[in-house]
Amino acid sequence: MTLAKNFIIDFDSTFTQVEALDILAAISLKDDPKKNEKIEAIKNITDQGMDGSLTFRESLEQRIHLLQAKKVHLHELTEVLKTKISKSFIRNKDFFKEHASKIFIVSNGFKDFITPIVTELGIKEANIFANEFTYDDHENIIGFDRENLLSQNNGKAEVIKSLKLEGDIYVIGDGYTDYEIKAAGLANKFYAFTENIERTKVTEKADHIAPSLDEILYLNKLNKNFSYPKSRINVLLLEGIHPTAADQLRAEGFNVETIKGALDEVELAEKIKNVSILGIRSKTQVTEKVLQNATRLMAVGAFCIGTNQIDLLACQRRGIAVFNAPYSNTRSVVELAIGQIIFLMRNLIDKNTQMHQGKWDKSANNSFEIRGKKLGIIGYGNIGAQLSVLAENMGMNVYYYDIVERLALGNATKCQSLEELLKLADVISLHVDGRATNENFIDEKAIKQMKPGAILLNLSRGHVVDVEALKTAILNGHIGGASVDVFPYEPKTNEEAFDSPLKGLPNTILTPHIGGSTLEAQVNIAQFVPSKLSEYINTGSTYNAVNFPNLQLPFLQNAHRLIHIHYNEPGILAKINNTLAAFAINIVGQYLKTNELIGYVITDIDKAYPPEVVDELKQIEGTIRFRILY
Repeated sequence: MTLAKNFIIDFDSTFTQVEALDILAAISLKDDPKKNEKIEAIKNITDQGMDGSLTFRESLEQRIHLLQAKKVHLHELTEVLKTKISKSFIRNKDFFKEHASKIFIVSNGFKDFITPIVTELGIKEANIFANEFTYDDHENIIGFDRENLLSQNNGKAEVIKSLKLEGDIYVIGDGYTDYEIKAAGLANKFYAFTENIERTKVTEKADHIAPSLDEILYLNKLNKNFSYPKSRINVLLLEGIHPTAADQLRAEGFNVETIKGALDEVELAEKIKNVSILGIRSKTQVTEKVLQNATRLMAVGAFCIGTNQIDLLACQRRGIAVFNAPYSNTRSVVELAIGQIIFLMRNLIDKNTQMHQGKWDKSANNSFEIRGKKLGIIGYGNIGAQLSVLAENMGMNVYYYDIVERLALGNATKCQSLEELLKLADVISLHVDGRATNENFIDEKAIKQMKPGAILLNLSRGHVVDVEALKTAILNGHIGGASVDVFPYEPKTNEEAFDSPLKGLPNTILTPHIGGSTLEAQVNIAQFVPSKLSEYINTGSTYNAVNFPNLQLPFLQNAHRLIHIHYNEPGILAKINNTLAAFAINIVGQYLKTNELIGYVITDIDKAYPPEVVDELKQIEGTIRFRILY
């Protein structure tokens, strides 16, 4: 007969993200002129006690002396701690309710603030073991109950002895005092909990390092919210993606690695072997060769608008969903375009250069207002359309050309051909995508069709303009000025030198692919893309995916969700349902959507399933990928 498992859980920096006495110090010392000095001292003493450098009793005595706290401060502390419960604990509330009789809080902290926090998650008050404050007649905290085992060195081990628990004992904590329970021979395993803080002196003693509660529940086959702990899902973010993205994904529980620059094909093919989620910007190429090694890859996030750097079809064939940020940096690109139009029309680049050289040329030659000028927009998508609105508000007459039928905004006029737009526009702004057929879209022939003295802006993709032809046209005066933000080849890191035939040309603005590089845009992107990646992992939702059928799904509770990705062939849905029926499994919800290549089926079932049903679903002919969500 297998005995029950008992879980001994620490409070500070384990059940909560913080050390409670550190927070109490910030509250009680709020008006103390030496507040910062004392708070820092308390934190240092806490760390010394947690890693074993100080005896626990020494640590406790020194901190209480510095705190100068009152009973009234504990209410404010409790309210703060309620917002600081560890995220993986909140995700797994059902675990605490279902196993309440076998979960014990054993802490060197204080019942005064621990009890109101942990009981909210269903832990029994009788299972809480902690210190207790002592007070004077004015309710000042003056010490602690010195008879309490937990106020003494090695107190946690003594408490476990006194409990005489039957069955296996597993300790979850972040401090040396938690390890002491295992060292005393009183626990089967010690899990060093590192979701909130990692102490080397503790992790080196652990049986297992647990970056989240999900990991511990998975190892003990008690996981319910997810079939696989997020801490085992590796995320790789390249190209200096804004740190908000990494923070957001780590908060979700994923294991995140960041690299500042791009990786070339060989480097990425090697690095991607253990990666489940990849985040890139525009420089990294996700090719067929890279994907051949991406056996664990589930999703790619393009932290930009374009996705031409990703082999979308190859991702589809492997069941890899791709998400981008189609709107997040639109305003930033448009504002840069407006600024560059004004600079080029006023010939400010050359004027600025001359001033730095000590030359004073106060002349209106080749200097024009933008009001009344004709702006030609090639590509009337999100960016082109918003540029249209802003430019018109500044007095420009807007014309546009797009191969897709687009509704004109404001007073913009649609041109029936590219040639028509090229011939009439004073300023041309390119906003086309980077598909291979757009290479040298603006070539020598197109440039010759432009009005003499016209201005050209390229904030789309580097290969859509023939830069040698553009250079010639600028030097011979046919093009009055140009602004280029994207290039056929771009340095992979800020340390690599930049070179281009366009360097040093008159009235030419060169910028290092910064159209969407404003803090606002990067934060927007760093929030938007991770949210889509998390939704896909958490619920199976593919809303906004660029290469998958779009399904928006709720987070389902009290059921199991099965995800089946397959080639779009007749009869597969019937085979899925026949397999489930053969095992007497009832379907409580099912969602299907297809595109030209693949079908995406989400099936919610109301009962546990045997391993055999999973094997059979994976073996259905035409299956690309099968995933159990929870």
